[in-house]
Amino acid sequence: MESERRVRSDDPWPAGGTDTDIATLVAEARGGSQAAWDSLVERFLPLVTSLMRRYRVTGADADDVNQTVWLRLVEHLDRIDEPQALPGWLATVTRHECFRLQHLRGRTVPTDPQTSPTFERPDHSPDMLAELLADERHTALVDALLELPAQRRDLLLLLTEDPPLSYAEISRRSGLPVGSIGPTRARALQQLRRTRAFRRLTSPTDGSLT
Repeated sequence: MESERRVRSDDPWPAGGTDTDIATLVAEARGGSQAAWDSLVERFLPLVTSLMRRYRVTGADADDVNQTVWLRLVEHLDRIDEPQALPGWLATVTRHECFRLQHLRGRTVPTDPQTSPTFERPDHSPDMLAELLADERHTALVDALLELPAQRRDLLLLLTEDPPLSYAEISRRSGLPVGSIGPTRARALQQLRRTRAFRRLTSPTDGSLT
């Protein structure tokens, strides 16, 4: 299963940055440090939450996915060969769990395509192609974020929290002075536009932009 693959140095997900602190946190969490584990969760929870929102997993379902993602990390913590690949691994597991839950929900609610309004798409609803393109763009954006250094990636994710976080809270979580958040955000967005994933997203060959 995708969620059970090892995190290796040749993992296809970009590591992003020099994240030596992630290696330290992973090592300490393996040794039983609750503080290190809490730091890992706090650091990567915005990434997990962002993906759940994108796949419309909310409420009790979001709680289930969130708990499963961190349980998978506990189960595989000793197998992590390259801690810098951890963000990508978490993103992969989160996606897998969202898809799995949606599949289960679909199977447990049988519908008749002749009578069920589920298959009646209102005129104002986006068509299937638009939804697929939106999913593709979001996947590319996540890949682009994972190419960024950890601090810039984390800042952008914190800035997309819903409800929005205050700059004081963002400062506390990121370690950045309040006055540095705006300039760092601007630099992070510039770097994001230069990532391989973002360039692929905006390439004329993808048909979305010319």
